[in-house]
Amino acid sequence: MPAWLDGAACLPTSDGNEKGERRVKAAAFDYVRASSVADAWALLARHGAGAKLLAGGQSLLPALNLRLSAPDILIDISRIEALRGVTVSPHSVRIGALTRHADLLASPEIAAHAPLLCRAVAEVAHPAIRSRGTIGGSLANADPAAELPACTLALDARLHVEGPGGARVIASRDFFTGLFETALHPNEILVAIEIDRQPASVCGFAELARRSGDYAIVGLAAHGAIAAGVWTELRLGYFSVGTRATLATHAAGVLTGGGTLLEAAAALEHDLQPHDDLQASSATRQHLARVLLRRVVAEMESAA
Repeated sequence: MPAWLDGAACLPTSDGNEKGERRVKAAAFDYVRASSVADAWALLARHGAGAKLLAGGQSLLPALNLRLSAPDILIDISRIEALRGVTVSPHSVRIGALTRHADLLASPEIAAHAPLLCRAVAEVAHPAIRSRGTIGGSLANADPAAELPACTLALDARLHVEGPGGARVIASRDFFTGLFETALHPNEILVAIEIDRQPASVCGFAELARRSGDYAIVGLAAHGAIAAGVWTELRLGYFSVGTRATLATHAAGVLTGGGTLLEAAAALEHDLQPHDDLQASSATRQHLARVLLRRVVAEMESAA
């Protein structure tokens, strides 16, 4: 965390200087550090809609500096150790929400039991971002161009959240509800991500970006199982093709039903609603989604 955040409040700045140049600085806000999850709930309840949680800060701080977000107070949860780390049980892997990208990349448990996350995290931005950003922060931010939301869809992960009303588990397919929107209630905190151990599975990942570290124009995270050369299970999580990470269920159904890659690629028309922006048109994104499908599935079939 930058040193200037480690205090009781942030200093206000003007919108410009005497030359009329616009400054890229956050609006004034207060700051408090939560000592526990329960403390964070209490602070959220006390400050209401004017509060924002700060985990790794790699998405939030740029939004603050660009004035895309202007909370009254930041509640820093980054030092709650109970929200950090990877735990392996006989049936699943549980990842604390404050586990950093770099820790996922270096974890032998993740490499062994959830290698898709290792592959995806290696493509997240740059080392400086990965050393601070957290898996929970990425998922709660719900950026449709981010890698990790699509990975949780492909892995059929379960997201554990807690709030004053108690604990609940949200399936990843129900968690991402729209552009930067999730199923989290106002006072709830994402505390962990749980993934079933599937030793006979295969995974694949690819993204297309203009430069290394840039947001992807299109990306695909895939996970499934093959028996006797036939797909028995397949989940295709696309990102940067709409307002949220998306499961391509029609395309996956074609392949698990014995169809061809060509037929599956055509079925993407029913799964994806790509957007236009300065990077690519919707038609270009649809084409690239088909390219990635062929590449990733072929790679997974070769690895099975």
